[in-house]
Amino acid sequence: MTRAALLSLMTWICVAAIFGSSPAAVAQERRMVLKGDVVSPAYEGWWPNADGTFKLFFGYMNTNWQQQFDIPIGPRNYFSVVEAADLDDLELDGYVSAASDMGQPTHFYPRRNPFLFTIDVPSNFGDKEVVWTLETQGRVARAFGSLYPDYRIDAQVISTEVGGAFGSLDDRLRSNIAPELEVRGDTYRTARVGESVSLSVYANDPDGFPARSNRPPPRTPEQIYRPPSSIVASSGPGLRFSWSVYRGPESAVSFVPAQMKTYTDTRVYANSPWSPPYTIPEPPQGNIWNSTVVFDRPGEYVLRGIASDGSLFTYQNVNVTVSP
Repeated sequence: MTRAALLSLMTWICVAAIFGSSPAAVAQERRMVLKGDVVSPAYEGWWPNADGTFKLFFGYMNTNWQQQFDIPIGPRNYFSVVEAADLDDLELDGYVSAASDMGQPTHFYPRRNPFLFTIDVPSNFGDKEVVWTLETQGRVARAFGSLYPDYRIDAQVISTEVGGAFGSLDDRLRSNIAPELEVRGDTYRTARVGESVSLSVYANDPDGFPARSNRPPPRTPEQIYRPPSSIVASSGPGLRFSWSVYRGPESAVSFVPAQMKTYTDTRVYANSPWSPPYTIPEPPQGNIWNSTVVFDRPGEYVLRGIASDGSLFTYQNVNVTVSP
C-alpha cells in the first residue's frame, strides 16, 4: 500500500471513530474530550493553478471541544520543504527558521478547521513534500503535503468535506465560484489596549450558488437533538461572513457583534453554521459587514475574515499591532 493510500485509510478510520459510522466505531466508547488532547495538522489536498503551479490546502483537527492553543511559529509549529519521506520519522527535527513560516495559524480553535490556508508550490515541485510539524501536549504530529494524484481535489470535494449545502453531491458544485471579499481600510493597523478598532468588509457571492435554502430549521427538541445522519457535519448554503483570531491569543480579543464560529462546532445552540438550530443570517445592507474589535493585551495579532457560501471560502487578513 502506498503512503498516500495508507494516510487516506488512516484519515477514514479517524473520522469513523469520531462519528461512529462503522460497526467497529459504534462498539467503541463515545466521549467528549473537553481538554488535554492534541491538535493534529491536516493536509487536505491540492489542485492546479491556471499558471501551471499548484495550490496545497491545509487545516487541522483539535480533538478537544473546549481547549484552545497558542503556538508561535518556531520549533513547535513550523513548515519544511523536503524530499519525499525525509521527515517520516517524527523524532527527526526539520526546523529551519528561515523556512518555517508559510502562513499557518498560531491560534488553534477547538475541533475541525478544514481548508484553513493554502500554500502555492512551483510547477516543477515534483515529488517533494511540504511538511507541517505541530507539537501539542508534548506530542509531535505532521501533515505531509504532496502532489500525489490521490490527493487532487476540486470545489465539490471541498464542499463535501465541510458538509456544504446540507452535504449535497450536486455536480454543479465542481464549478462553484468562491465568494468575493474585500477589506475596507488598511490591512495593517495599530491600536492600544482597550481601544475600539472598526472593521468593515464587503463580501459577495458572484454566482449565487449554492443558493440560500428555504429549508426550515429544526424547531422541536426531537428535531434539534436528533442523532447525526452523516459522518460529516453539514451546514446550510448561503453567503456568510465572520472574523476569527488567526494569530495571537483569542482570549484577549472581543468582537462586537459576537462572531459566528468558523470551526465545526456541532453542539446545539453553539453559534456555529454546523450547529442546530442555526440559520444562516441574511447578508446586511449593501453586503457590508461592520464590526468592532477590542484587545485586552498588547502584542501582534492577525485577524482573519472568512467569507463563505457554505461550500467554498475566501480569506482576508488584518494585522494589528497592539501597544499598552
